[in-house]
Amino acid sequence: MNRESCRLALDLGTTTLAGRLLGAGGEVLAEGKLPNPQAALGGDVVRRMELALDGAGQRLQALLAGGVEALVGELLSRAGLPKASIAAAAAAGNPAVCHLLRNLPVEPLLFPPYRPNDPAGSFHDAAPWGLDLPVPLYLFPLVSGYVGGDLVAFVFSQGPCRPGNMFLDVGTNGEMALFTGERWLCTSVAAGPAFEGGEISCGMALENGAVTGVRVRGDVLELKVAGGVSPRGLCGSGLVEAVGAALEGGLIDRRGRIVQPDEVPTNLARYIAETPAGRVLRLYRDAATDLTLSQEDVRRFQLAKGAVRAGASCLLQKAGVEEGEIGRLVVTGAFGFSLGSEALKRVAMLPANMVDKVRFVPGGALSGVGRFLADPEGPAKVRTLASALRPYPLSGTPAFEKAFLKSLDF
Repeated sequence: MNRESCRLALDLGTTTLAGRLLGAGGEVLAEGKLPNPQAALGGDVVRRMELALDGAGQRLQALLAGGVEALVGELLSRAGLPKASIAAAAAAGNPAVCHLLRNLPVEPLLFPPYRPNDPAGSFHDAAPWGLDLPVPLYLFPLVSGYVGGDLVAFVFSQGPCRPGNMFLDVGTNGEMALFTGERWLCTSVAAGPAFEGGEISCGMALENGAVTGVRVRGDVLELKVAGGVSPRGLCGSGLVEAVGAALEGGLIDRRGRIVQPDEVPTNLARYIAETPAGRVLRLYRDAATDLTLSQEDVRRFQLAKGAVRAGASCLLQKAGVEEGEIGRLVVTGAFGFSLGSEALKRVAMLPANMVDKVRFVPGGALSGVGRFLADPEGPAKVRTLASALRPYPLSGTPAFEKAFLKSLDF
């Protein structure tokens, strides 16, 4: 690579497309995100795959390709580089998004034994998919029909692992992997888009105006807002901390119910309001914004955090590893900002004796794609890692359903 060349790293998420342009020395020349345009047809991958079965595969492919092209164009514009400067390109994504990008049959992902016909892990001419790139695009290998290249990329980004290391990528799907020292186990749970601010009445992506943190200060809910401007909505970390603060202040009970104002013995009761749509937590209000968290929003969050905790519990049980034996839990994903251990404890998203071992890393999958692009032996190393990850299916199993029901309360 010369100094005018760059590498393109892509993370193809269900809700968000993320990308980086990297220089010859690995420096980030530009970074950005855009919503996945496929969300206009379906918020989750199951709905999109069902649409593909009904003949919408080409439309879904075109939407995704258009989104990737727009993202790449934005990155190049920020870096002041022409498209011809891209000397290498790679992408990681979940199995459904990767299949829809290639317009491959989705039946192997929707029906048992949930194994993709083509697990990728190779370079492709992306022109037939609607992408105009000057180089072949490497797609990270898929582990199974429910564990994708994004988890492979995230784990790859962290380098050599020790026994008891666990990895959690939280987005629309919660993908996780555990290294016991003798083997790798991995799984995925459907969390929904709540952690990315999706399907939340006041949810938004991380940008100026997004509430990234909430804490109780006496009788006040203190908001931390990206950009130092007036609040406009909650990103993922803001949602977690808003629920955690409401629990701490007695505004939500352990079952997730927004309580009545007379049940709160402090002036925090003023944050509870009755609206035509039902009882809400009113976090902020001015002439332009009425920032509220509804009972349905809280329930959506409970479903998301319950799925993640249940998945982690089942994975540990399958591996024969106790919660206290986890040495490090590396978390990445769509929260927007890192979360403190106290917030995670309050909302019970992870077992309490694992929370203090959490280390947040931003853009874990993107970092892994970037590391791959910088390593001449990247393809062989990624292939070896992907073949070592053993998938553990959870969806619909009695073990997961039991753990999920136990994980809903705070």
